[in-house]
Amino acid sequence: MTTVAGKPALGSIAARLERLPHSRWHIKVRFLIGAVTFFEAFDQLLAASALPVLMKEWNLSTGQATFAVTSASIGMLLGALAAGWLGDRIGRVRTVALGVAITGLSSLAVALSGGIEMFSLFRFVQGLGIGGVVPVAATYINEIARSDKRGRFVLLYEMIFPAGLAAATLLAVWVIPAFGWRAMFLIGALPVLIAVMLPRHVEESPRWLLSRGRTAEAEAAIARIEAEVARATSEELPGPAPSVNPVDEPKGTLMDLFRGRYLRRTSVLAGLWFAAYYVNHGISTWLPSLYTKEFGLDLTTALVFTLLSNVTGLLGTFVMAMLIDRTGRRPALIGAFVGTALSLGVLALAGATSGGQVALFASCTTFFLYAINAGLYLYSPELYPTFNRAKGAAFGGLWNRFGVILGPVAVGAIIGAGGGLALVFAQLAVMGAVGAVIAWFAVETKGRTLEELNA
Repeated sequence: MTTVAGKPALGSIAARLERLPHSRWHIKVRFLIGAVTFFEAFDQLLAASALPVLMKEWNLSTGQATFAVTSASIGMLLGALAAGWLGDRIGRVRTVALGVAITGLSSLAVALSGGIEMFSLFRFVQGLGIGGVVPVAATYINEIARSDKRGRFVLLYEMIFPAGLAAATLLAVWVIPAFGWRAMFLIGALPVLIAVMLPRHVEESPRWLLSRGRTAEAEAAIARIEAEVARATSEELPGPAPSVNPVDEPKGTLMDLFRGRYLRRTSVLAGLWFAAYYVNHGISTWLPSLYTKEFGLDLTTALVFTLLSNVTGLLGTFVMAMLIDRTGRRPALIGAFVGTALSLGVLALAGATSGGQVALFASCTTFFLYAINAGLYLYSPELYPTFNRAKGAAFGGLWNRFGVILGPVAVGAIIGAGGGLALVFAQLAVMGAVGAVIAWFAVETKGRTLEELNA
């Protein structure tokens, strides 16, 4: 076995992961981590589904409603920063489990809130968990995937996220009218059970263990994975191919994301995340309320229209999963941003005159937006070395939280000032076009191992 400085090289562990055929082990891990991501998405959209009811029940102004929605987003911003550091410090699996526990317990506290102040406080705490889990979970899935099929493997996993968003809206259609908004947040507390199970059933990333100098644990983890894959396939595993071996594994700091070639990668990534989530949450947060307030639709119809957008988003993620290993990351992201800008631009020019019209074009928009978001969760961890991978992915998550906060605030400000819906969708279309320009400068990562990309 190749060694560096008296220990097995990272490339050796990477090569052993790269040669593993797809098996029940991959499905099990993707399912367990996917269950985490599903509930994080579910919890993320709960406030938007509950907002029309809360505005009536607590007589909220537009400003109070905006604060209730963005409190979780501020928590997600800080959670992304903390989780990036923790993911590289204590491990991917432990960080994900901790974030899931915070999310679930906070959802229970939200359900017991008696006013908008406590609601917003506990949504902030819940946001800490949500913001930390998703980028670190995506980092883990990237690190166990083969380079030749990494795009499809990761994005099929990422389909769980829009599925969670769709499930939140679907359940809201039935649960909120029948049992009230608090019942939705009680359901959102279920991830606490997953937090207990995760460390027992999912191996820590061997790539991360080795990058921390925990060589024996990395060898033991990859050996257990190999044994499980061999049992699942009933075949002898192929020998590992030669791989790129880093000379050494430094500890890594946040400032490394802004040095040398990583400055361009980090700058482009920040812009892509911001543009995508500014548009995404500018639409998704306000859609149920727009349908009820602007077009006079009943709550059930509004939630059904919102569900339609989430379903098309799920379809967009699937299409991206099927194409991204063929087209490459850069062309796929450019195309999806252009589709976003065109869908919103047409809606703005049409004047957004009816709920059905908005539902149609908003659903076209989410088809492209969800594809972008899933693509970025694949792309972000690819750009950084193992010792800084969670920080890099989480830093992208930090910028998406800026978008998550400012998108709904901008839309709320336009509505509060009496601006028309055409203006709302026009400014979102412009941001989609900006995203397409930024994507033009992205580094292509298709078909290369994580070690090759960062050698």
